[in-house]
Amino acid sequence: MAKVAFLGLGVMGFPMAGYLAKGGHQVTVYNRTAAKADEWVAKHGGTAAKTPAEAAKGQDVVFCCVGNDADLRSVTTGDDGAFHNMGKGAIFVDHTTASAEVARELAKAASDKGFGFVDAPVSGGQAGAENAALTVMCGGAQADYDRAEPLIQHFAKACRLMGPVGSGQLTKMVNQLCIAGVVQGLAEGLHFAEKAGLDAEAVIDVISKGAAQSWQMENRYKTMIAGTFDFGFAVNWMRKDLAICLDEARRNGSTLPLAALVDQFYAEVQAMGGARWDTSSLIARLKRD
Repeated sequence: MAKVAFLGLGVMGFPMAGYLAKGGHQVTVYNRTAAKADEWVAKHGGTAAKTPAEAAKGQDVVFCCVGNDADLRSVTTGDDGAFHNMGKGAIFVDHTTASAEVARELAKAASDKGFGFVDAPVSGGQAGAENAALTVMCGGAQADYDRAEPLIQHFAKACRLMGPVGSGQLTKMVNQLCIAGVVQGLAEGLHFAEKAGLDAEAVIDVISKGAAQSWQMENRYKTMIAGTFDFGFAVNWMRKDLAICLDEARRNGSTLPLAALVDQFYAEVQAMGGARWDTSSLIARLKRD
């Protein structure tokens, strides 16, 4: 069994760390709000650390799942960051959805200190984390991935090395770009069906058996029709992810007109008071008139 730490116990990190403990590993946790770490220890055992550096000391693998690039830098190379206390030969696995740029930056810092780094963003949302059904896309050296992958499997249904450091983040960007387009198309389709006087549920029952079928359709159409948007992955976070995609596109020369448009639509949802609504709330801006 491995000695591991987990930094960040939000709606994703809390259950992910829990599955590592259930797998029999010795887990130390850190969270910016200490009460959350104490709650985790009360539920799963293990140890709560006061700082990322304390959590990382003596660990074989340190996992992380925080909000954005700035949060990631804070818990790694910032004051009391984990990188100050990680031993040679250890591995840092980052599940944050962040930029490929920060992944490469931190991988270089890790290499200089003699330990490995794997960027490993996840897809599947809160439900995926709670049900150990996440998809994990990784970037890093094969040897580092091979050591991390058996641990990741405790909370994943699929895990794959996509290439060198940064490749996991780039793959997650593709994931978010595809989701944005699908959700907007589904929102427009449902809105059109209602305006045309059709039974939207009957429409979905038929078309979901054909080429229009998608995960978003199967899992979100009923709540989109009902105007219920409380499924965890908030508009604020999607806009953060799309900003990362658009920034990377400017760097690599790709053209993302649909992503830019949907990002503007999400900005309208935020202005409607929907910053914490889930991403399927794109339909709300169509229904407001």
